[in-house]
Amino acid sequence: MRTTLTLALALAAFPASALAQDMEEAGEEARSADRGVEIAPYIEAAQVVTAELSPGDDVVTYSRVAAGVDAGFGGRYSSGSVSLRYERRFGWSDNVSDSDTISGIARTSLALAGPALTFEAGGLASRTRVESNGSTSLGDFGLDDDFTTQIYSVYAGPAVRTQLGRAELTGAYRLGYTRVESPDAFQLDPQSAPVDLFDESITHNASARIGFAPNTVLPVGLGVGAGWNRQDLSNLDQRIDDRHVRADVTVPVSPNVAFVGGVGYEEVEVSSRDALRDINGDPVIGPDGRFVTDESSPREIAYETDGLIWDVGVMWRPSNRTSLSAGVGRRYGSTTYYGNLSYAPNANSSLGVSVYDNINSFGGQLTGALDTLGTDFAALRNPVTGDLGGCVASTEGQNCGLASLGSLRSGVFRSRGVSIGYGGTAGRTTYSVGAGYDRRTFIAGQNSILAATDGIADETFWLASYVARQLDRNSQLSFGATGSLFESGVDGVGSTYGYSVNTAYSRNFIEGLTATAAVSLDGITRDDLPDYQAASALVGLRYTF
Repeated sequence: MRTTLTLALALAAFPASALAQDMEEAGEEARSADRGVEIAPYIEAAQVVTAELSPGDDVVTYSRVAAGVDAGFGGRYSSGSVSLRYERRFGWSDNVSDSDTISGIARTSLALAGPALTFEAGGLASRTRVESNGSTSLGDFGLDDDFTTQIYSVYAGPAVRTQLGRAELTGAYRLGYTRVESPDAFQLDPQSAPVDLFDESITHNASARIGFAPNTVLPVGLGVGAGWNRQDLSNLDQRIDDRHVRADVTVPVSPNVAFVGGVGYEEVEVSSRDALRDINGDPVIGPDGRFVTDESSPREIAYETDGLIWDVGVMWRPSNRTSLSAGVGRRYGSTTYYGNLSYAPNANSSLGVSVYDNINSFGGQLTGALDTLGTDFAALRNPVTGDLGGCVASTEGQNCGLASLGSLRSGVFRSRGVSIGYGGTAGRTTYSVGAGYDRRTFIAGQNSILAATDGIADETFWLASYVARQLDRNSQLSFGATGSLFESGVDGVGSTYGYSVNTAYSRNFIEGLTATAAVSLDGITRDDLPDYQAASALVGLRYTF
């Protein structure tokens, strides 16, 4: 599948045994909203000036026009949100080329048969800048977008939750697709460690469980379930195939606390093919800067394990606003930890913490982040570039998944990390903040071109925030910031720190017409390379119908 998507309808997931539960809880949150239908289409025109502060001193000006829509709906069993935008940029000099950009994020939960059967879907179209070591930073800096690429991701599938007598049956399936376009200026350097950028992937995630709640048939709860995770990457025909079955028990120890445990069997296999070689034995690199796959080469097993899996943990739910689950176990041949905290101190704010450990790819991790996004949100965009920010304004789900893109390496990896998000409203103020850490240990066959990356670990620390204050009936002040520190496990590659800070003032003159003035500071700091920094200013008008 090589078709570039013009629109993809919008942190890693918990272990596969918890997939269905996560999906069902997301559906419950979606069905709790009842906000009718809200549609706000708009057109926009703006003038932008950008000054390079380091390492050069270029100053450029460009105009941009845009059309978009922000919409949402909520009923008894169905809800969703979408933000879609098309932008055309007109450069005033050779330093800024004319360009078109589509960006958007969406998430919906549709009831097919009451609350028992729902259809879940989400997607993303976003712009990001990629460095030669594979690290990313949101948006572009206006002066030169040769290193900027588009990311598209979409997923969809049904979820079921129903009673069969005293037993509860749950299940879910997700089909996902992710694609990353090749940056114009990015070329793989054959003299350095290979950084093959992710191209595209198709993911399948399925899970099912049947069980009895505590104090229905027995004093304890019992269940049995199964899960399947299959990911096919176009880069070197890499593949993840992970299947498991698991039995679990829930032992209540108080009205609010229960011990949980499970035991099962799992088979995991990661495999790939080698790159095509020329007559000198060197890998062939395609026009997009990626390795060309040798389709005739045998499939090589990069990682495989099978056998017993287990976990034990605790669940705490003192109220409808607070829930905690944490566990430890053995999976992928080693010790694993996972957990989730959800806390809503009031109806207008929420805190979410996730600890995860899984085998994944960039495509699987991105569709997983979309799946944990709530269905009631407002997209937060950079006021200067129009790009999506690292967070969305939401009081449900993981609201800062875009800030944790990390590396665009094509390889399969074991991902372990933690993410924290907090957002809500307080009077006239809307806010969203997130932070996290992600460690990706790559898995590659010893006889493939990616053998040098096997076992290396890329680490990403990220932070994102947004605050908006309604000053009066007609004016608003906002502030946004994102930052990420990427540390590569490849010797000599070094670290990269990217950041973006912006603030904007908006004022309504007449109904539907809003003027905006904004400034931003964007930069990248890299080891052994000059720092890059640029400041921008914008004035523009938007008319909302």
